[in-house]
Amino acid sequence: MAMRRREDDEVYPNAAAIDVGASSHWVAVPRTADDQPVREFSTMTADLHAMADWLLACGVDTVALESTGVYWIPVYEVLEQRGLTVWLVDARQMKYVPGRKSDVQDCLWLQKLMSLGLLRAAWRPAGEVCVVRAIVRQRELLLTEQGSWIQRMQKALVQMNLQLTEVLTDVMGATGQAIIRAIVAGERDPKVLARFRHPLVKASTEDVIRALTGNWREEHLFVLAQALAMFDSLAERILECDAKTEALLVPLGRHDVELTGPDKKRQKNTPRFDARTALARWAGVDLTRINGLSVATVMTILSEIGPDLSRFASVKHFCSWLRLCPATKISGGKTLSSGTRPSANRARQALKLAAMSLARSDSALGAFYRRLCARMDKPRANTAVAHKLARMVYFMLTRGEAFVDQGQQRYEEQQRQRSIAALRRRASALGFQLQPNAPTP
Repeated sequence: MAMRRREDDEVYPNAAAIDVGASSHWVAVPRTADDQPVREFSTMTADLHAMADWLLACGVDTVALESTGVYWIPVYEVLEQRGLTVWLVDARQMKYVPGRKSDVQDCLWLQKLMSLGLLRAAWRPAGEVCVVRAIVRQRELLLTEQGSWIQRMQKALVQMNLQLTEVLTDVMGATGQAIIRAIVAGERDPKVLARFRHPLVKASTEDVIRALTGNWREEHLFVLAQALAMFDSLAERILECDAKTEALLVPLGRHDVELTGPDKKRQKNTPRFDARTALARWAGVDLTRINGLSVATVMTILSEIGPDLSRFASVKHFCSWLRLCPATKISGGKTLSSGTRPSANRARQALKLAAMSLARSDSALGAFYRRLCARMDKPRANTAVAHKLARMVYFMLTRGEAFVDQGQQRYEEQQRQRSIAALRRRASALGFQLQPNAPTP
């Protein structure tokens, strides 16, 4: 006879569950709490408050909420405001259960699993972090959209055979923007346009003139003007996001942090305010001191995870949540796979981009990245370095430790001493003694 859990085995006896939908939500409470344990509520705000009233009247204290698209967010916020403990659970934990094909059966099964303690709650940062996260994500979306309009400008230039990309590294740099704006304003003479060349541009004036000699088609000029206008409009929206982010970070700066070391080289997408100081006062440490982490990268990481990492039991849990640890699958004593699982975690993506920027760094992390690239392919080395950066971020946020770069030379000397020690142990095991060569006169 199959053994079944008794009612006394319930971990959360007063738990409810909600099957979230686009137009309605199905809610299930314990069968002993109400004569009608399953009810349907609309997605309107008044109906969400009526749902909260019914749950409180049934004595519910914990609610399992299925993470369906973005439809769960209003339900989560309303129930949390009413004092209920809300668990956001992954729908993939129930997707392979047979026979649960309707909304009613789905919410009943979800409530049963929740009451027995068989579900795990997803981690959601504090409310103040979510507010900053929404603005930072909007800023990143605008930057991505702005990049697409730059590509449209490049396409219009190529169609007119204006090979600006062949003489300029960045088309939207100081020289490129000046030339494009002059073209949109009506200038067509290549010699006049070449006068906007910055002295630091490697291409000569003659090369710029040759690149700007093309066929001025009216339809392509119209597309170029439209793309430039959209680029400028998005730039204004990005400045608005920077101003909003700065206003949100001011009340969050609860730490007095003394910044040491010079500011890193300003990048194109760096916020237009003193974000380094604001982020350091919020986190209590200056994460930009870590090699590879720019101000924009630190802003993305803190807006996604926040400065409080007490939710994670250890650094291993934190790196596992970021999907930077191997997902080893073993069957019958044989390792089937050990690669990292794919993830859309924005903090993970920011750390992996930061790891890629260390390829030419003269720091210890840069030397570590290059040493890994010599042993394995670059994607795996990139993940390993991102894992190392994640550990540094965790220890700085939880312990308040300051990051000190040892430098490339010291790191390489440490690796040299480790290699010598390994050779000595191997020679000793074979009955030999390792001696250094005498210095040549």
